[in-house]
Amino acid sequence: MEERELGTTGVRLKRVVLGCGNFGGIGSATELFGKAGESDHEAFAIMETAWSLGLTTFDTADAYGGGRSESAIGKWIAATGNRPTITTKTFAPMDVGQDHGLGRDRILRQIESSLERLEVDHVDLYLAHAPDPDTPVEETIGAFEELVDRGQIRAYGVSNVTADDLRAALAAGEPALVQNSYSLLDRGDEEEVLPLCREHGIGYEAFSPLAGGWLTGKYRRGETPPTGSRMELRPGPYGAFLDDRVFDALEAFARVAAERGTDMGTLAHAWLLAQPDLTAFVSGPRRPEHVRAAAAAAELQLSPAEADELAALFPQGESRSTVQPSPSRE
Repeated sequence: MEERELGTTGVRLKRVVLGCGNFGGIGSATELFGKAGESDHEAFAIMETAWSLGLTTFDTADAYGGGRSESAIGKWIAATGNRPTITTKTFAPMDVGQDHGLGRDRILRQIESSLERLEVDHVDLYLAHAPDPDTPVEETIGAFEELVDRGQIRAYGVSNVTADDLRAALAAGEPALVQNSYSLLDRGDEEEVLPLCREHGIGYEAFSPLAGGWLTGKYRRGETPPTGSRMELRPGPYGAFLDDRVFDALEAFARVAAERGTDMGTLAHAWLLAQPDLTAFVSGPRRPEHVRAAAAAAELQLSPAEADELAALFPQGESRSTVQPSPSRE
């Protein structure tokens, strides 16, 4: 599996990153902690499959599953002796009624608890999971720099940011990575965020590469969403896709995938890997076979012209990544 280095940090990321946001819950949704998502046994099977395929970069957050995601990874590391490259994040509350944000004291407390759950002495990347309007960005970046000096993190970055958020972070420090929503159905970052990353040598990592399952053909015109799907459990971020133009595009995309002898999800992932400014994408599989499908995208190489033809199928609206997440949202 190909990897990319983040500037001069020494951190190297596999281009396909294992997203662990469904271990013990569905992202940072407090109402689903311990009630949805994968059990430790199921998470272990996913991690084993990823590791066997060379997907050795894992992405999590302190609030995923209320800490259950980090704990599952830590248990797997202890059981196998394998040490993935780890990204974790902080901002959202660990449970209903608990605090959130990016103040220095909270960051220093949260990294300690993350390291304990992960059963490691440092993480490779630590991200601000969302901008904090109540904390000066200088305080947040200063805390991250302090953690680098302490050896608890190797590098830091930001997530769910607009171009203005990124400019503010750049004025305060040296973020190594932006992690934002980006896919064939969400290309708003192409206007400003991606050019900024290119200008400053910042890595760019896409989350929600399948737009919550929309790019797999899971959701069909006029049909009820499948049981347990994101459109059933957390439809809010994807409501804008309930549009005939989107369904038209998905049906055309399905035909192209069939003509190429592949599935829609693999083709959508391959489109991302064909984007020159993309460092990596985060795949959040629910089953081992989903891991294999994401890894298969690395073998399906698209030319720039082919990638442009796929992008032209889809209508473009406002990027979801420009919407500030609430403390309970991934």
